[in-house]
Amino acid sequence: MPSRRALLPRSSPGASGVSSRAVLALLDRLESQSVECHSIMVVRHGHVVAEGWWSPYSADRPHLLYSLTKSFTAVAVGIAIGDGLLSLDDRLVDVLPEHVPADVPEQGRRLTVHHLLSMTTGHDSDSLDAAWALEPADLTKGFLRVPFPEPEGARHAYDNSTTYVLARMVEQVTGTGLPEFLDERLLAPMGIDHAEWDRLAGGAAFGFHGLHLTTEAVAAFGQLLLRGGRWGDRQLVPREWVDLATRRHVGTRQVEGWSENPDSLCGYGYQFWMSRHGYRGEGSFGQMCLVVPSHDLVVALTAGIGQGGETLLDPVWDHLLPGLDHAEPADSARDDGALAERLRNLALSPPRGTSGPDHVVRARLGACAGSAMPEGTSVVVEPGDGGWTLRLGSVPGIDAGHRAWRESSPLGRPVVAAGAWQEDTFVADVYVITTPHRIRLEVDTRAGTATARWNVVPLTDPRLEPHLRSPLMTRPDVA
Repeated sequence: MPSRRALLPRSSPGASGVSSRAVLALLDRLESQSVECHSIMVVRHGHVVAEGWWSPYSADRPHLLYSLTKSFTAVAVGIAIGDGLLSLDDRLVDVLPEHVPADVPEQGRRLTVHHLLSMTTGHDSDSLDAAWALEPADLTKGFLRVPFPEPEGARHAYDNSTTYVLARMVEQVTGTGLPEFLDERLLAPMGIDHAEWDRLAGGAAFGFHGLHLTTEAVAAFGQLLLRGGRWGDRQLVPREWVDLATRRHVGTRQVEGWSENPDSLCGYGYQFWMSRHGYRGEGSFGQMCLVVPSHDLVVALTAGIGQGGETLLDPVWDHLLPGLDHAEPADSARDDGALAERLRNLALSPPRGTSGPDHVVRARLGACAGSAMPEGTSVVVEPGDGGWTLRLGSVPGIDAGHRAWRESSPLGRPVVAAGAWQEDTFVADVYVITTPHRIRLEVDTRAGTATARWNVVPLTDPRLEPHLRSPLMTRPDVA
């Protein structure tokens, strides 16, 4: 894969007032807690001072951002407002009249861009599944049909549908698809030419999810925000909008099913979360763009974790922040070298074991929680030169190496896999490498059974096959 042009300048940590020991302590903390991190980039005073990818993840590979996508949609709204095409007081029913149900309640008629951005529409929980169940072909119409138990503006409830509606509003007033609008007005001027978008079956971008970017592009987005929407000599996003979107508009409360996290209770802006320090865009399973203006700091992270956001934020607060502007000059060069070596060698280990028996193994998937394929799906493990070919049901061969990662694209999108024999059990890790998701395949040759379990189950579809297809087209399972 060709190297991309750098979006941000580089500097040693010490030169930018960052203690390499603090970054090393952060990495130690993540490792001690067995956090599956995929990448990290620390930007101080506009310079990248630390960057690393846990192999098989790599710098040039875009990564699914999940709800961090929402912050990009909010910036698209801000650009449209700056162009005079939208305003915070514009009502949904006026901008998208063809998507308004005939029996829309009066509260639905009052909802504005502000209510959608701040997620204060009056729903008391995420309306996505209910909206899609009511109107499978028109989520905006379904959103307006879901009952509003609270008055608009009363309090925040995390609601994916609001961002979907905002995306459609941007498209309506600009006459351009959301990905194309962001490419033209934001990403291309920044030098970001690799954005990928997960889309609905009809081709529209989700808006609330689905953007894939490299870690450096996420960090550059944070730096753009830190500089008030300015990139080089161009004001790409109105400064007033950045200030407005990234400040607290409403309090937040503990969300049922989410881990208790002090940062989740700091309030919500316009599709940005407030934090104990600064603010952040955040996506499920550990996708994060953290901006701390008081320290001229941006931290970009990608991961595949099932834990809450504090798993990543606490190490930043506890280790990185205290290490700003406190590096000891005499030790700085030596520490910078130790950190650089650590970052070069970050890796997720392939399964341990032997190359095993040299014959074909067949099995059937049994039932298990978090399975990537239905019970009874056939599994075939065929030995080859230094590895195996894995056949899972109707999915063509997936290449897996022994003690090394191998890449293949059985249905168009890349997967990276490695395996090993552990006595009578064959074990393989299969990474859908442009996402946070990994399958652990275990084949018990004595029983003739196998399991294929996700590390974290994809939110759009629990089946493996849709995540391997290109172009990227999935939709939430609302059955």
